[in-house]
Amino acid sequence: MAKSAGRSVNRSASNGKFVSKAAVAKSPGKTVTQHVGGSKTGQTVTRSASSGKFVTKAAAKRNPGGTVTEQH
Repeated sequence: MAKSAGRSVNRSASNGKFVSKAAVAKSPGKTVTQHVGGSKTGQTVTRSASSGKFVTKAAAKRNPGGTVTEQH
């Protein structure tokens, strides 16, 4: 079997929902691009443990027990 190259998906940084490329172009600071499938990219994202929403690195440092870091 050939390895899949994967693809990139865009999510809102505030609520974790998928967003369009137009939304990323309009507000790049409010979105997170994740590579899914295929090989790992080395990208790290941090989410709130209670809500699943993306959080900043600063928020994760303030509340390390309330966040989950994912390696993509």
